[in-house]
Amino acid sequence: MNEALTIVILTGLAGACIPVGGFVARFEKLRPNWLEKEFRHFLIAFGGGILIGAVAVVLVPEGKSHLGIPLLAIPIFLSGGLCFFAIERMLGLRRRETPQLMGMVLDYVPEAIALGGMVALEAEIAPLLAILIGLQNLPEGFNSYRELKNLIKGDQKNWTMLVMLALVLIGPISGLTGYYFLSGHPAILGGIMLFASGGILYLIFQDIGPQSRLNRHWAPPLGAVLGFCFALLSEMIVNY
Repeated sequence: MNEALTIVILTGLAGACIPVGGFVARFEKLRPNWLEKEFRHFLIAFGGGILIGAVAVVLVPEGKSHLGIPLLAIPIFLSGGLCFFAIERMLGLRRRETPQLMGMVLDYVPEAIALGGMVALEAEIAPLLAILIGLQNLPEGFNSYRELKNLIKGDQKNWTMLVMLALVLIGPISGLTGYYFLSGHPAILGGIMLFASGGILYLIFQDIGPQSRLNRHWAPPLGAVLGFCFALLSEMIVNY
């Protein structure tokens, strides 16, 4: 299969999980209090667990392997966290009350770029990264839908879904960018993976972790553990 087509398919399927998560969030009449509280917090933690898993089993190991000087991984990782902090402050994520949506976009773009570069380098772990991106986009899409719906006045569910469908295009565009511009630059690709890892870790502890907390409920913390297990299992299956 043509590599560019492979990237479009992988990133497109991963991105399609965003509106799928949003579609599930539309069903509010099914025990609305449970959907709003426990299940929503479970999905926030589940997505956070997958993000941690993606950082631990894919992005950091692969990023380091592509660097000529392994010690550069530390400042690149740190700069990613600092940059995402600066972006968050500049956009005023907390004031706009859309940390899940913006967090999803901020981690989705560099991951898709890295995925495109990995396909160009014929990395066997590229499908795994696509799976992890999709798995994290599912709960993030669910929670982002709830955030968008609360910001839009009136009954605008269809408009909210159109916004989420438009976000799917981010993946193929970013993936093809990585494919055409990073295929001959593995060190830059590794740097992007590490940079994204630092930013993702910042977002997990700044926005995702605090939102997942729910007093006297065990589902959210177990959701984080389950999410990490999904990432670990996926890595084992790919490398089996």
